[in-house]
Amino acid sequence: MTIHPFPQLEIPDTLAAGPGPGNTDARVLARFMAAGVADHMQPEVLRGMVECKHMLRAIWGTENTYTFGVAGTGWSALDMMFAAIKPGDKVVAFANGTFSGIDALTIRIRAATPEELSENSLDPKAASVTIIDVPHGESVTGEMVEAALAEHKPKWAFMAHWETGSGRINDLQGFSDACAKHGAMGLVDAVSSLGVENFSIDSFEGVHGWASCPQKGICCLPLTYAPVSFTDAYIETLKAGGAYTYCHHPIFEARHWGIVDGQDVEKGTYHRTHSPYAVAAFHEALRLTLEQGIASRAADYSFHEAALRRAVEEMGCEVTSNMTSLVVLNLPGDLAGREMELVQMCRSEGFGIWPTLSAPVQVRIGILNQLNRAAIEEIVSRFADAFARMGGQVDHAAIMAGLADHYDRAMAAE
Repeated sequence: MTIHPFPQLEIPDTLAAGPGPGNTDARVLARFMAAGVADHMQPEVLRGMVECKHMLRAIWGTENTYTFGVAGTGWSALDMMFAAIKPGDKVVAFANGTFSGIDALTIRIRAATPEELSENSLDPKAASVTIIDVPHGESVTGEMVEAALAEHKPKWAFMAHWETGSGRINDLQGFSDACAKHGAMGLVDAVSSLGVENFSIDSFEGVHGWASCPQKGICCLPLTYAPVSFTDAYIETLKAGGAYTYCHHPIFEARHWGIVDGQDVEKGTYHRTHSPYAVAAFHEALRLTLEQGIASRAADYSFHEAALRRAVEEMGCEVTSNMTSLVVLNLPGDLAGREMELVQMCRSEGFGIWPTLSAPVQVRIGILNQLNRAAIEEIVSRFADAFARMGGQVDHAAIMAGLADHYDRAMAAE
């Protein structure tokens, strides 16, 4: 029997205008493609990894020695951060959207006893874990965290910094303060905030573990390295209790990045096969982030998000988010309830906006690495066209004139 090969895969360009992955910068792609076919222990690859950990410390704003990248997506980093949670550990986790909800499931799996896991292995009900469910579209507040930690006195506490499932920013300072006050070790999902918001993690004394991803604020290829950072207190807790993992063990992984016994060393030890292509791309993405500056990039996100928000509100949409890289909205009037239909139509035309993944269904429009006037004008124009085809009332000229006014005022101010 003759087996015919499949045709060569051709993937067209898409305007990535969702919560992530974002658009990878051309410089990053160039470094990825220019990397030689190298052994993963080749000197330049290892040098790149050493430089990456130092750049990550600057981007995170930390003195944590245990700061490096986990091969994979943000889920890999989160899995590593949760590795220190053991069966029976007392945890309080806050969930206000799809992704913090999945984080909470991960925590329940980690903290479940063997008996609890066998009773329902896919959705264990760990008695030691308290999940504080916050309604969709609302933020986790410091008052919520204070009340829960005061009542339950957990060993660990968890919160997402930015929840892209609903587009809400949660109270990081309030979370940290409550953790410090009640002796809980805070863990934070910073998948959507690192590289977008201007913050330094050493300012939050109650947080001991941080996990992010490469394809959002860092704007790198999705399968490169997900940034993590751990305090010495976290590492000592991990040493004392251990972890049921090899692949995502923070101490083992750190050794490959030249971090051994809490110290930077000249050469790391083998943990996994690293890709020279991924190292080259990640290295360039971090260089680009530091060149632009976190404060400058954060200001750019705020400015361009305001332009997008103004445009969709002028179409009658209700914006319910407060993130600066993502606008989450409800359609107006007679179009309400047709959000998924609109998203699917846009995506079929190479315009990659997203729905929310939990009820109620809303529209999510993101601007990751789209920080220029032309990009925002294209996003608004394509959304307005799709909105009009759905039957929405749009004065396209007025919408674009409003955008022009936003940008022209900024230019005049300069």
